[in-house]
Amino acid sequence: MTQRIALITGGSRGLGKNAALKLAAKGIHSVLTYNSNQQDALNVVREIEQLGVKATALQLNVADISQFDAFALQVQQQLRSLWQCDTFDYLVNNAGVGLYGAFADTSEAVFDELLNIHFKGPFFLTQRLLPLMKNGGRILNVSSGLARFALPGYAAYASMKGAMEVLTRYQAKELGARGISVNIIAPGAIETDFGGGRLRDNEELNRYVASQTALGRAGLPDDIGGAIAALLSDDLGWMNAQRIEVSGGMFL
Repeated sequence: MTQRIALITGGSRGLGKNAALKLAAKGIHSVLTYNSNQQDALNVVREIEQLGVKATALQLNVADISQFDAFALQVQQQLRSLWQCDTFDYLVNNAGVGLYGAFADTSEAVFDELLNIHFKGPFFLTQRLLPLMKNGGRILNVSSGLARFALPGYAAYASMKGAMEVLTRYQAKELGARGISVNIIAPGAIETDFGGGRLRDNEELNRYVASQTALGRAGLPDDIGGAIAALLSDDLGWMNAQRIEVSGGMFL
């Protein structure tokens, strides 16, 4: 198998970490980003290296577009020094934050934070990284089940995810000339530290989610990391511009 490299934003914890480990198990190397927790990111790098592939961790705040030129330069340097190449294969726009609040109470500051992290950041980061992406590569954006079903408290967050779903189709249309396919995965409710760990730590909420899910439980990081690895496999190379919900069948 030829060398494959994935760039995963928000790879120091949660779904990004799990995806990186699942990809490593398939022999795929990783460039991970972290926002503030360098030690967690370095721990993930060590776990990946124990699986026999290479990884590196770079600091990036996806909400700060002014960092993107310097970040792209760092990526280029790491590709050359670690892998002796100039391009990577897969981009996973995973970095995110869960901010909960009723529509009527959402402040402009919270709205802007969600906008910058979940839509504006991925829009311009992907644009900036295109010169470093291999022709025939793959982009996987991350949405949420909340873009399909509505639960009070997520109006702003889900709106940004809905925007990413539309963007995915446009990216697929415009990047097809380079053979780059673009899809978007929409996880359901997952037990992680996301949003302060509300689902993981709130037994009542967890039971409610399980009761509304066809497979009878809340999701786990392994459910999504495995799905991301599968969606980037060569077997699904002809799939393009699709929203794939991985929620165990929530709110059917």
